[in-house]
Amino acid sequence: MAAITNSCSYSSVFMSQLQKHSLAMPRSHGPALAFSRNPHKAGRITSKLPETGVQKQSPPAAGGGSRHKMDEYNVAMKRLMRNPYEYHHDLGQLPREKKNRFFGHSGMNYTLITDNLIVGSQPQKPDDIEHLNQEESVAYILNLQQDGDIEYWGIDFQSILKKCQELGIQHIRRPARDFDPDSLRSGLPKAVSSLEWAISEGKGRVYVHCTAGLGRAPAVAIAYLYWFCDMNLNNAYDMLTIKRPCGPNKKAIRGATYDLAKNGWKEPFESLPEYAFEDIADWERTLIQDRVRSLRET
Repeated sequence: MAAITNSCSYSSVFMSQLQKHSLAMPRSHGPALAFSRNPHKAGRITSKLPETGVQKQSPPAAGGGSRHKMDEYNVAMKRLMRNPYEYHHDLGQLPREKKNRFFGHSGMNYTLITDNLIVGSQPQKPDDIEHLNQEESVAYILNLQQDGDIEYWGIDFQSILKKCQELGIQHIRRPARDFDPDSLRSGLPKAVSSLEWAISEGKGRVYVHCTAGLGRAPAVAIAYLYWFCDMNLNNAYDMLTIKRPCGPNKKAIRGATYDLAKNGWKEPFESLPEYAFEDIADWERTLIQDRVRSLRET
């Protein structure tokens, strides 16, 4: 199991990313969007578009409250991912909403995508791991977070790993930088390779998570559905986002598909039309599957 090896200030990452993009991104106008589940039901996600542009904020002081951290994180997510969704780190334990298979436990929320695949937010404590194992038959956890993500939220990561060991859950890390489509694009093949392997083992469900479960984790799940479940990208994207409303970067998935399927092509991906690689031929899918499986050893 991988241990945290790199230390960084995630707060400064947010602000540098915001400053880099703020001038190029349009302001949001109009009434606030409300995608809000009943607050007494599981996995509540709320969304509210900012009425004005994002203002520069000071990084939270060491040991600052989670409210400040959530506000800063959600400002960054709305601005850089161009979607209205928010992450709520401290929802508290909520009952299940069985109809939509959108569940919650403690501060964690997640969605059953297929019988063997769950996408959700970060586990925050060992009890969350025990819950996933006992209540959801999770045997594998695929973590897309970087070290700085975990440190930013003050997660005791070693206790998470210890609980995984105690329960026989295999914990896999495939880090990608949050809000960074290029990092996501380059990391998708290895992440999907790990996901496909874990599912093929058939020992239990796979829980795929990033921080909020709204960007990197659903992107990995969508890429898996696209490359291995005989779907085109739009069908895979719609299947997941209908079950779990979120805004993963579709262009990053198309770019990763191009990277895997290219076979002597000279035309760069950036020069292709926006619909390029939203579907692939059978021989391309076979090629992609072979190349993804070959990454298992890495």
